[in-house]
Amino acid sequence: MSGRGMSVLRNPLLRTVGGFALAAVVLFVLAPAALSDFRLNLLAKFLCFAIVAVGIGLAWGRGGMLTLGQGVFFGIGAYLMAMHLQLADAARLHQDVPEFMQISGIDTLPAYWRPMASGPVAILAILILPGLVAALLGFGVFKRRVKGAYFSILSQALVAALAILLTGQQSIGGFTGLSDFRAFFGFRLSDPVNRRMLFFIAAAALLIVVAIARQLMHSRYGELLVAVRDQEERVRFLGYDPANIKIVAYVAAAFFAGIAGALFTPIVGIISPADIGVVPSIVFLIGVAIGGRTTLLGPVLGAIGVAWAQTSFSEHFPSGWTYLQGALFVLVVGFIPAGLAGFGPLLRGLLERVRPGLAEAVPVPLPVATATPPIESTDPAKVEA
Repeated sequence: MSGRGMSVLRNPLLRTVGGFALAAVVLFVLAPAALSDFRLNLLAKFLCFAIVAVGIGLAWGRGGMLTLGQGVFFGIGAYLMAMHLQLADAARLHQDVPEFMQISGIDTLPAYWRPMASGPVAILAILILPGLVAALLGFGVFKRRVKGAYFSILSQALVAALAILLTGQQSIGGFTGLSDFRAFFGFRLSDPVNRRMLFFIAAAALLIVVAIARQLMHSRYGELLVAVRDQEERVRFLGYDPANIKIVAYVAAAFFAGIAGALFTPIVGIISPADIGVVPSIVFLIGVAIGGRTTLLGPVLGAIGVAWAQTSFSEHFPSGWTYLQGALFVLVVGFIPAGLAGFGPLLRGLLERVRPGLAEAVPVPLPVATATPPIESTDPAKVEA
C-alpha cells in the first residue's frame, strides 16, 4: 500500500465519510438489486431492530446501563403509528371507528385516539413521547442512584407491565394488537413500489441514527459518559451529576427505539404485545452483545445478523433456534465480552506480525477492556464537560 493510501486510511474524517458512503451504496443500490421484494421487506424489518440496537449500544456500551426494557419505547412508537394508520383507513372508508373496534362492539372513538388522526400530530408524538417517558423514568431512577442489576430488573418489569396493560385493553387491540393497515400516509401498502419506499425510509433512518450516535460518542459528552460508566463516584467528586449524563443517553436510546417502532408497524403490518414484551427486549440485547456493545457498528451488525439467523434457522429448525440463540449469548458473554468486534484487535495483531505498520491503517472498534479512561484531572475547571 502506498504512503498516500496509508495516510487516507489513517484520516478519521475520510474513514467516516467512506464508511457512510459504502453503507449507502449497500443499502440503496446493492440490496434492492440483489434481493426479492420479500427478502427486502425482511431486511427492512431487521433495520428497525438495528436502530434499536444503536441506542442500546450508546446506553449500555458507553453508559453502562443494561437496558432490558427498550420494548417500552419501541412499543410506544409502534402503537402511535398503528393508531394513526387505523384512523386514516377508517377516514377513507367513512367510518367513525376502525374496523377492529366495530368487531369488539366499540362504537365511540376513545378520547386518546382522536389526536392521532392528524399525521403531523402523530409524527410529533412518535418523536417526543418515547423520549419524554424515558426522561421521567430516568429522572426518578438515576436521581435516586439506582444502577446495576436493580436498574435492569426495573426496566424489565416496566416492559412486562406495559405488555400486560396492552393485552387487557380491547380499545387498542388487546392480545391480537393492531393490524390490517391499508395505507401509509396516502401510499397503498399493497403496492410493491411503496413497500420499497418503506425500506429506503428505514435505511435512511438507520444511517441518520448511526450518525447521531457517532457524534455523541466522539463528543466531549461521550467521553464524560464513559467516565461515568467507569468511575461514577469520581465524576461526581469532580462536580458533575452522573444522573443527568445517564438521562441524556437513556433518552437518546428511547428516541431511537420509538422511531424504530414507528417504522416497524407499516413494514411488518402488525403490532401486538408479543412484539414489545420481555422476550423481544432481551433479543435486542443479545444482538448488541454479540455484535460488540462498545463499538458503533457492532450493535447494528449484531442485531441484523441475529435477526437474519433467527429467520433462516427457524425456517429449517423451528424448535432449535432458541437453544442456539442462548448458546451464542453465553459464548459471547463468557468468552468474547467485546463481541464479534473483539476480533478487530486480533486481526490488527496478525497484520502487525505480517507487516509492521500495516495494522495502523486498519480501523479497529474500541473493545471493552480498552475503553476511554476516566477523567484524570481533579479540578472541575480543567475538565472538559
